[in-house]
Amino acid sequence: MILSTASLITQVLSMASALSYALVAILGGKITEKANVRLIVGVWLLHGLAVASSLISTDGVPHFGFAPILSATAWLVLSFYAFERHWFPQLTARLLLCALGALTVLLPLEFPGQPMHLSASPWLPLHLVFGLTAYGLFATAVVHGLLLTRTERLIRQAVSTTGTLPLLTLERLTFRFANAGFILLSATLLAGLLFGETLYGAGHFWKWDHKTVFSVLSWLTFAVLLFVRHRLGWRGKKALRLLYLGAGFLLLAYVGSRFVLEVILERAP
Repeated sequence: MILSTASLITQVLSMASALSYALVAILGGKITEKANVRLIVGVWLLHGLAVASSLISTDGVPHFGFAPILSATAWLVLSFYAFERHWFPQLTARLLLCALGALTVLLPLEFPGQPMHLSASPWLPLHLVFGLTAYGLFATAVVHGLLLTRTERLIRQAVSTTGTLPLLTLERLTFRFANAGFILLSATLLAGLLFGETLYGAGHFWKWDHKTVFSVLSWLTFAVLLFVRHRLGWRGKKALRLLYLGAGFLLLAYVGSRFVLEVILERAP
């Protein structure tokens, strides 16, 4: 088994974060908005510290793996959600985000990942940050897409949607995040194409591995999505299906390939 053991501080922070998510889920609808905001800020800080701790091993060497990346992605989604709530208090994704956060923050305890060697280039961490932020933006777009689908279903069932965001606002937010994610994903792929040898060392200009193939498929899917929305006016289910497909490809690109290597094949990438 190639997986290492998470540090004690990571274990404590992860457990505290998971318990805090449970508190937000249980108490969020029963306390004042001010107290709710404080609770969300508290869990955001705990999860952020847990992410930072999971990415740094006890010997100070950065770690990377599918579980820390999922945890960091969930933390970014929570960050964007908390930021949005300042302008759109009608956003109601508390239970979904609490479940997502509690699950992903505990994953690095079992799958801490592998040491990341930065000898190839000092630019590699920045490249990874761009890719991770793209993950977070697309994941946030998916969450908004799920809220959009739920609201549409309630309207069809003649259920009151008073107090929720209007459909057009939800749709606009969904694809604003998708647009921002596409820009960062494009920058990440372009950096990998132009500076492959600088980032990953000699002989790694461009490699058609599983990560590259799924990343390119994801980019193409999002490019088609944004084009047909702009030129053909695609909306609703058709647009959301492309959004979910592109997000699925992106998930398989890094998280999926690392999961196979770390868990199924049990060998270092």
